[in-house]
Amino acid sequence: MNLISNHFAHQNKPTLFTLIAAMLLLTACGYKPSSHLIRHVFSDKIYVKVVIDRVEPENAPYVKDEMNRLVYTRFKGHLVPKEQAESRIRIDYKGSTFTPLAYENGYVVRYRANIRVKFDMVTKQGELSKTISSIFESDIEESSLTSSALRTEAIRKGLGKALNEFLAYASAKGMLVENGQAAGTR
Repeated sequence: MNLISNHFAHQNKPTLFTLIAAMLLLTACGYKPSSHLIRHVFSDKIYVKVVIDRVEPENAPYVKDEMNRLVYTRFKGHLVPKEQAESRIRIDYKGSTFTPLAYENGYVVRYRANIRVKFDMVTKQGELSKTISSIFESDIEESSLTSSALRTEAIRKGLGKALNEFLAYASAKGMLVENGQAAGTR
C-alpha cells in the first residue's frame, strides 16, 4: 500500500505542487471574490430597470437577462420589486456607432462597434452614475442579411463587455469602501 502511495505522489508531484502554489498565492495576496466586495456597495435586495431604446428595442431583453444573471451569480443578491429594493440599478443603452476599419473591393469587411451604456445606481453609499463605452471589432460579409445579424451580434457582445466592466467598477467601489476610503461618485 505504501508503494502505491509513493508511486501516486511521485507521478502527480507537478500537479500537486501547482495546486498548493495556487492556493498559497490566492490566500497570501488577500484574494476576495467580486461578490464579497460588491456587498459593500449593493444590498441583497436589488431592483434592475432597463430603459428601452426606441431605435433598437430588441436589445433591452438581452441586457435585462444578463444583468439579472450578474445579480444572482456575481452579486449574490436577489431581484425584488422596486418597492422592496434597498439598492437599484437603472441601465440606459445610449446607442451604438459603427466605424469601418477595412475595405475590400469597395465594401467594408471589418468594423468597430462602439457601444455606450449609462448606469444609474442607488447604493449603500448613495446615488452613483457611470457611463461605460465598450468596443467590439468584427469582420463583416458583403451580404446585407448576414450583415444585419452580425450588427445585432456586435451590439450584444459590446453590451456584454459593458456589463462586465460595470461588474469590475462595482467591485472596485466595494474595495474602496472596504479599505475605508470614500466611494465617490465617479
